Amino acid sequence: MKKLFFLFAFCWSCAKSSEPKPVSLPDSDDTPLAQTFIKDGYKRVWQDEFNGTALDLTKWEYRQAGVVRNLGRVAKETVSLDGKGNLVIQLLKTDGEYKIGQIGTEKTYKTKYGYYECRARMNHEPGPHVAFWLQSPTLGKYLNDPVRSGTEIDIFEYHRKEPTTVHHNLHWDGYGTDHKTTGQKTTTPSIETGFHTFGLLWTEKEYVFYVDGKETWRTTTAVSNVDEYIILSLELTGWGGDPAKATLPDEVVYDYVRVYQKP
Repeated sequence: MKKLFFLFAFCWSCAKSSEPKPVSLPDSDDTPLAQTFIKDGYKRVWQDEFNGTALDLTKWEYRQAGVVRNLGRVAKETVSLDGKGNLVIQLLKTDGEYKIGQIGTEKTYKTKYGYYECRARMNHEPGPHVAFWLQSPTLGKYLNDPVRSGTEIDIFEYHRKEPTTVHHNLHWDGYGTDHKTTGQKTTTPSIETGFHTFGLLWTEKEYVFYVDGKETWRTTTAVSNVDEYIILSLELTGWGGDPAKATLPDEVVYDYVRVYQKP
């Protein structure tokens, strides 16, 4: 049985196709919420468990490296694997400049619909906000038509200015004068410490958001019909407070990202 498991793992790591194949892993490795979707016919079709010591560049890219975004410059050195099965994205300050980080699957993996889940530990200092989100490559292309243009889907956003709050947000019609947004806050007292799971069920009709396996928001607003890509990020916009008050480095830690879909 162990040899079969290693064979599955080897085949998965060597796959180069943009069309993901279901991953056969024990049900016990999936969260109870994910298992409910599996019982309904969903399969795990894409994942990264962040094993090893180097980012898997067949799955991710260093998104917008070198670009100044608000108060920080996106830098590759903020992103690392800790060798214990986790991705770490840091806020650094070097030579008087804040460094932030993000990775995405824009060039490697886009899809629509399904159940998306990550497990993460939040940052602990004022300043940054951290997120697990989906982005449309054609956001705002067709005004007032997020079905065709897509929607930015923030599965979770978090910052220490509201230390027990998880934010779910949607953005559509671009980021200019036509920009539209809606969202939901959920109070999660335990969110300040330890790892937590964040999930999104995206169907043709609605979005359903989850924190630690519990539904926190359900909406039929701006439902995208566009293949979108995954982003993990640590941003510095001022939304999360004054970074000058932070003891750095600060960090967000991601244990895994998984996608489940029906065949």
